Amino acid sequence: MSRMLRASAIMAAGTMVSRVTGFVRTMVLAYAIGTAALGDAYNVAYAIPYGILDLLLLGVLSSVIVPMVIRAQQHDEDGGRAYEQRLLTIATGTLVVVAVLAVLAAPLLIDLYSDWAPGSRQYEVAVMLARFILPQLAFFGVGAVAGAILNTRDRYGAPMWAPVLNNVVVIVVFLLYAAIGTGSDISKVTNTDLALLGLGTTAGIVAQAAVLVVALRRVGFSFVPRFDLRNARLGEMGKAGVWTIGYAVVTQLGFMLTVNLASSAGDAVKGHGVSPYTLAFQLFQLPYGVIGVSVITAMLPRMSRAVSEGRFEDVRGEFGSNVRLICSLMVPVSLLLMVLGPAITVPIYGHGANSVADAVYIGNVLQVYGLALVPFAIFQLLLRVFYSFGDTRTPVFVGAGTTAVNAVLMVLLYLVLPAAYAVMGLALAYAVAYGLGAVLAWWLASRRVGGLGGWAVGMSMTRMYLAALPTAVLALAAVWLVTTVFGGLDFLNSVIVLAIGGGLGMVLYLGVAHRMRIPEVNSIVGMVARRVGR
Repeated sequence: MSRMLRASAIMAAGTMVSRVTGFVRTMVLAYAIGTAALGDAYNVAYAIPYGILDLLLLGVLSSVIVPMVIRAQQHDEDGGRAYEQRLLTIATGTLVVVAVLAVLAAPLLIDLYSDWAPGSRQYEVAVMLARFILPQLAFFGVGAVAGAILNTRDRYGAPMWAPVLNNVVVIVVFLLYAAIGTGSDISKVTNTDLALLGLGTTAGIVAQAAVLVVALRRVGFSFVPRFDLRNARLGEMGKAGVWTIGYAVVTQLGFMLTVNLASSAGDAVKGHGVSPYTLAFQLFQLPYGVIGVSVITAMLPRMSRAVSEGRFEDVRGEFGSNVRLICSLMVPVSLLLMVLGPAITVPIYGHGANSVADAVYIGNVLQVYGLALVPFAIFQLLLRVFYSFGDTRTPVFVGAGTTAVNAVLMVLLYLVLPAAYAVMGLALAYAVAYGLGAVLAWWLASRRVGGLGGWAVGMSMTRMYLAALPTAVLALAAVWLVTTVFGGLDFLNSVIVLAIGGGLGMVLYLGVAHRMRIPEVNSIVGMVARRVGR
């Protein structure tokens, strides 16, 4: 447990700074271009390269490439160096071609990700932004492969800190746009404005990739292009990766449906479209990014080694300790999101081109997302159990089922709810779908490894929720007291609510959980106490 905490703490520190600067980035984004037509156009264009990378690379990295690189390091005479160089050569060449093709196909991609009519101003702006943003595909992919190679060497710092530079670059770009641009009115924005926003976004990814490449050199990795693809094990990678790409296809189809429904809702009610969904989702991902990703990144290489050596007991132990560690913090945070959503979003998004009412709506969406935090984190952990076995097929079927349920619920809620609540309905569908998906994934993974200690995990989580109840009550009391005495949620009132409900609330949770002798919380409190005492 102590080794996991140390590795996770290193990554969590970098991820925390990354997410905090990401907070500032989204805050400046909302300030500069708002959450109406221009904001929606930017967010749709910005989502496309991530969708393509999911299809081509990012899922394959975690599920296929990391285990294969580890096997090469263990069995190849050169410790896997040549194999790593071949991977980087293939990724670079492939993604340069993909980036060029994506730029040429920008109009088609915008058609897929939105319901905007070709020829409309919003469509034209989105296409122009996409053409400036899509070149980042090549740089993002190279950085992702470099980060994966670093992770196999147990070097987690640079991959977690590199996004900070990306965020800083983009923050500067949006501040510059706020100072010299034409504002949030999409009818007045110029091509020069769009070039600043789009190319500035791409410049951030270029800087991020450069940091990772430099970090690779510092650990002794010298990149030499290798075109002897016969030794690249592409057949093995393809057999495993085709299922991972299948999973990415399924999830991207669901995401495209989500964006189309959200953009349609935004057409009906200004400020209730893609941007509120995107900004709330980014905040929802913050706890998972800081806590969950850090743990998962350190967990997968160890689980892969345990599986390759036939140590299934270690796999069960690794999974059990990690799921309890993650949930010990996710449980109170999820309750706080459900209570404090608007108080979180008003100080971040209620400025400039965005009104306080717009920010409150983003907070309402975030409140619904709070329901999804724990099941989503557990779902992601369970997928790594399959990936550690080299099984990329089972996650496709689990993901397909989860996405199908999500799609049905999204369409149903979109048709039933008024347009003003449609995006909140999309978040609710997401929460229910991932809850059911986590149940299915747990059952399948448990059969694979001979049990995952479901009873013990369930009892631990029950105690965590009981320990978090006083925190939720305190947060509710803070919201009621501040809004009753001082009126609605403006910047100052929201900060007061967060200080009481969020700050004191988490201290209260740690104290109650410590008294209830929840081991994971005691480990965290002990580690912090030792560091403070130094």
